[in-house]
Amino acid sequence: MAVRCRVGFVNVDLGSMIMVDTASADQRIRWQVQPSWLGQVLVAWSTQGVCAILMADDDGAALAELQARFPGAQRLTPQTGPHPWVRAVLELIDPPMQPQAHDVSFPLDVGGTPFQQSVWAALRQIPPGQTLSYSELAQRLGQPRAVRAVAGACAANALAVAIPCHRVVRRDGGLSGYRWGLPRKQALLAREATAREIQSQTLADRRPDLP
Repeated sequence: MAVRCRVGFVNVDLGSMIMVDTASADQRIRWQVQPSWLGQVLVAWSTQGVCAILMADDDGAALAELQARFPGAQRLTPQTGPHPWVRAVLELIDPPMQPQAHDVSFPLDVGGTPFQQSVWAALRQIPPGQTLSYSELAQRLGQPRAVRAVAGACAANALAVAIPCHRVVRRDGGLSGYRWGLPRKQALLAREATAREIQSQTLADRRPDLP
């Protein structure tokens, strides 16, 4: 069955939102919306890599978030056709129940400030099926008093799942804000926990019985 998709182009003022190594004042970014088990997923990419993975209930809401994140964006003529990075993103979001399927297999164009980049790099070190609190993440960065700044960097993340800010929870283990909705955060954590349990059981089954 054919899957409906939409592709377009936007021109982005790099100074307003995303910072990449380019000599051009404007960075052309392509985008495509595809359905997933978490709703509509908008994937946007530059020549450097994927720069946005946004989730929403409908195409319009996803595109509105893209335009809000890139205020200088101007939509051009939509096009159709597959792209390997979009396929890789969908495989990351809709993986089989195997932890290794959560590995990011495509380049990322993260932009952001140096502090945000350090937080996002730390987020990528949290294994699927595990969580950290905001305070624990700040401690890992060597800045235990920067809890609010860490939370702000998580909120500024434009790469859902690829930079797994959904793996950060409150100190008591409860779920806190998630830009794409707490139900999606809960669903992602539950799916990853299940995959981790399956992996643990598989490893246990492979161990030889000791006399």
